[in-house]
Amino acid sequence: MPLCTMRNIVFGYDQEPVIRDFSADFHKGEFIAIHGPNGAAKTTLLKLLLGIAKPWSGTVRWSAEMKRGSVAYVPQQAASFNPGFPSKVIELVKSGCYPGLGLFRPFHSRQHALVEEVLKEVGLWELRDRKIGELSGGQKQRVCIARAMAQQPDLLVLDEPVTGMDAANRASLYQWLHGTVKSQGRSVVMVTHNLHEAEPYLDRVIYLEGKEACEHVSI
Repeated sequence: MPLCTMRNIVFGYDQEPVIRDFSADFHKGEFIAIHGPNGAAKTTLLKLLLGIAKPWSGTVRWSAEMKRGSVAYVPQQAASFNPGFPSKVIELVKSGCYPGLGLFRPFHSRQHALVEEVLKEVGLWELRDRKIGELSGGQKQRVCIARAMAQQPDLLVLDEPVTGMDAANRASLYQWLHGTVKSQGRSVVMVTHNLHEAEPYLDRVIYLEGKEACEHVSI
């Protein structure tokens, strides 16, 4: 049973379709990339998957096991923090735990350990007390991903997550995402232009070719 099923999706802007007759299943424990040229509606497809946009026709159905808060999304501009943004790295990542804790409930050792773990995984534990606005673009991007992972989602949706990262950090991120998919059964759906770098870690690629049908390739 897929986590999410999209069938015969049609969607566009100003009466012009940008996605036509798209169908796909998203399963538990898969690392999936969405790839295609600029203007191929990759971000739009993520918004349809997440319910941020509603299709003109077709259906998006989630399985009964997907509960509120079990999907985390890091959009393309997530790391565009103002230099004066006052929060520290560790404070922002901690905020990813709040939906699971509930209102006014205190942090426990498990949450502190989780925050430490995800910050170490993205290589930012030593910068945990640094202000967000003092970080580089790639470091900010990794903080946003760590915050999403602190939610412990069943599905992690990432739009161009390696923006601003150097080659070593890109490879490290792909390896980490692959590891969390395989060890924890988490699913990751990622829009990327760096397919040649990510491909060794992927289970499947969805190609978007402008307004054409999509091709699904298992790896």
